[in-house]
Amino acid sequence: MPMASADPAMLGAVGLSASEETIYRLALGRADVDAAGLAAELAMPGPAVDAALDRLLACGLLVRVGTSGLAAAPPAVALGALITDRREELRRAELAMAAFAEEHRTAAADRGASELVEVVTGADGIRHRFLQVQAAARQQVRTFVTYPFTVVAPGDNPAESAAVNRGVRFRAVVERALLAEPGAVGEAVDSLRSGVEVRIADSLPMKLVIADSDLALVPLAVTPGGEPAAVLLHRSGLLAGMAALFETVWRQAYPLELSGDAVAEPAADAPTDLDRKILALLLAGLTDQAVSSQLGISMRTLQRRLRRLMDLAGVGSRMQLGWYAARHGWV
Repeated sequence: MPMASADPAMLGAVGLSASEETIYRLALGRADVDAAGLAAELAMPGPAVDAALDRLLACGLLVRVGTSGLAAAPPAVALGALITDRREELRRAELAMAAFAEEHRTAAADRGASELVEVVTGADGIRHRFLQVQAAARQQVRTFVTYPFTVVAPGDNPAESAAVNRGVRFRAVVERALLAEPGAVGEAVDSLRSGVEVRIADSLPMKLVIADSDLALVPLAVTPGGEPAAVLLHRSGLLAGMAALFETVWRQAYPLELSGDAVAEPAADAPTDLDRKILALLLAGLTDQAVSSQLGISMRTLQRRLRRLMDLAGVGSRMQLGWYAARHGWV
């Protein structure tokens, strides 16, 4: 019977196939290995076993013992060397990427307009480019998030967390109307907790995603029922204009900062975690009904908590409460 591996292909990162890894694991627990015995034990063709053994010998994971025997080399030595080699290959690849990027920027200066703007059609094509643009970012991603969603919903964007995890600054301006949609606040909270900076604007001129100063994806308006389309912009004056537009909107937008779940009972003279969420959503422009729906509380509970907050702040209106909350770090 073939031997099953508990964690298959763990060594794929250093170039080993699943069968080569299985054979190496078997060799680790034996004084020597025999090609014919391995072929029978693993139910593999003899030539395939021979090829795997040759590969393991070439990688230094197996060593010859005596005249014809084979044994496993110590993992710390053999695998350590392979990992070091792979790191060096990745370092060279990074250097090549930097050189290629510079060549690309230099060439862009001589490109015609047709080469600086690429039209992408179809939902699948746009989604692929949307994820690709974010994956290309090295310093920052800037994006406008508007409703409705035609290709990618906010919760269906794995490139966002991947960018943040590799140290890329991720800034998103969200259209206020979007926060009234079911589940939108939860998505915003998840993004904030992962490290995304979120701000709210009354309205946005378009959907937009920009990677560094090199790429931008802008959807095109389509007729109802028509095929979606977008333009991919390379480094150019048009892309610089899009970046400037983002920064202008970002400066004017309202920062959204939601605290996490409370872990201890708050003091009687301080806002609770739920109070802070209520204030943040109201300051972002949501109606009482929208806040009540998003947070799963009744209108009566909402009104009662706002009355308590106004009493704590010693103010007589919501406008004064908003000013006090912002001034004293309640949101």
